[in-house]
Amino acid sequence: MSFIRKMKKGLEKTRNSLTKKIYDTFLKYKYVSEELYEELEETLITSDISAELAFDFLDKLREKAHESKIEDAQELYKVLQNIIIEEIPEESDLNMDNELSVILLVGVNGVGKTTSAGKIAHMLKIENKKVMLVAADTFRAAAAEQLTIWAQRTNSLIVKHDAGGDPAAVIYDAIHSARAKNVDVLIIDTAGRLHNKKNLMNELAKINRVLSREIDDAPHETLLVIDATTGQNGLHQAKAFNEATNLTGMILTKMDGTAKGGIVFNISKRFGVPVKFIGVGEKVDDLIPFDKQEFIEALFEDVK
Repeated sequence: MSFIRKMKKGLEKTRNSLTKKIYDTFLKYKYVSEELYEELEETLITSDISAELAFDFLDKLREKAHESKIEDAQELYKVLQNIIIEEIPEESDLNMDNELSVILLVGVNGVGKTTSAGKIAHMLKIENKKVMLVAADTFRAAAAEQLTIWAQRTNSLIVKHDAGGDPAAVIYDAIHSARAKNVDVLIIDTAGRLHNKKNLMNELAKINRVLSREIDDAPHETLLVIDATTGQNGLHQAKAFNEATNLTGMILTKMDGTAKGGIVFNISKRFGVPVKFIGVGEKVDDLIPFDKQEFIEALFEDVK
């Protein structure tokens, strides 16, 4: 199945709620009017798009309608789609142009970090990269076991220590092992359950110190994994991790299980960090590289 077809299928719940509500609102009006704007504002806010972002969309929509002298409501519907595309930061490929590239995955427990690590490994193996998975979540014994299964499924190397060990020590060992074995990419799975925000920041700071000391400019990618079904709560997670580390991108998992796909717009606007991948299923190839044009097409096409 092509990426665009997978994306359309994965966004079905969001399309049937968020996008259909927007479409139905425009369908009520033949011409642009203040009533249309007011109803659209309510529709956006009640569809899990933040009030701040809804107001921003509407301000731009009014401005474009005025500049282009748009009177037809259906024409304005197309303009709204273009505005939404403009609001999403430009997508970018993973930074893999290094002798040893490092991808650091961060996020709270249960969002799908370990699974995302395995799926990225699968993608990179298809590109003939030699991949090593690093089980730096030493707080949860099951994390290392789960990552080991992914290493076996993707024919990747893995470095792990006993539960309760120092995550930075695991990473240090992995770096030296990777160099000895001519590995192309290290994918590091980190813990998501630390006692408080200060502990989280300290742990990530320590990991980053080890990485930057051992490898120039590492980590080359720091990806925040967010469970899309959490909706607005995902914004709070993004804020905490954005303060704790230098995020280069986001992975939104379980997009197929939610009607809250508007979180893509909220997170992109709030933090200016691109979405790198979206998860639309449980299969190994159900993590899709994010393309904002395809995302909008999948979201708005064939809504009736």
